[in-house]
Amino acid sequence: MLEHYIKERLKEKKILLMTHIVLGYPSFDDSMRIIEAMQEAGVDLIEMQIPFSEPIADGPVILHANQRALDAGATVDLCMEFVEKAKARVDIPLLFMSYYNIIANRGEEHFISEMKSANIRGAIIPDLPPEEGSRLFASMHKDDLAPIFIYSPNTSNERMKLLSEQGRGFIYCVARKGVTGSNTEFSHDISEYLARCKASTSLPLAVGFGVKHRRDVEFLEGKVEIAVVGSETIRKVESEGVEAVAPFLRSLRQSS
Repeated sequence: MLEHYIKERLKEKKILLMTHIVLGYPSFDDSMRIIEAMQEAGVDLIEMQIPFSEPIADGPVILHANQRALDAGATVDLCMEFVEKAKARVDIPLLFMSYYNIIANRGEEHFISEMKSANIRGAIIPDLPPEEGSRLFASMHKDDLAPIFIYSPNTSNERMKLLSEQGRGFIYCVARKGVTGSNTEFSHDISEYLARCKASTSLPLAVGFGVKHRRDVEFLEGKVEIAVVGSETIRKVESEGVEAVAPFLRSLRQSS
């Protein structure tokens, strides 16, 4: 189980690090080099996004990566071929991040079968609430796959508890309103929000949207179990190439 892995890993580290990759960006060969660099850097989980033309939760950096991957010919079939190869190259948990349109077109049961075949541990589907995805999430539960739900600062306490009851693995807490990639001020206001998140669930908490520096990870230590870095890694690839990924990620962990 994903939750068990997280709790065991936390016996060795103060906080875990999850990274984000858009499959097929800049190419599938580069995507493989990136996830290998992430493992080399000591990352604990990798969230792999299947590129989509309208990624509504994503800001301009990840949107651009999605479009670059699609323009280069990325398809869902190629993404599935990639993850089948990736499971032999990395031994840390891999997750899918996808919008429901992709899953619906693929067929829910077929998508779940592909997740199991590729040893994918769970999925983040930001546009599918539990009320509308009950059949898919029930099937995931049955196959020990983790549906990972999202809290935001304007999620009510009652809603948080409902999402916690339906979720598995961990809860993804977005650090602020809006989309990925913008600046986040990690401050007392976020501490209060995270305390509310913690009170709502027994699942581990992951925080993303704006984690860029070692000081951000240090701020989150003791408040949540997982720090998530996404857009900043893509910025590094854009400006410095794939070779910059491992040094950047190691710099986030050096004091943890």
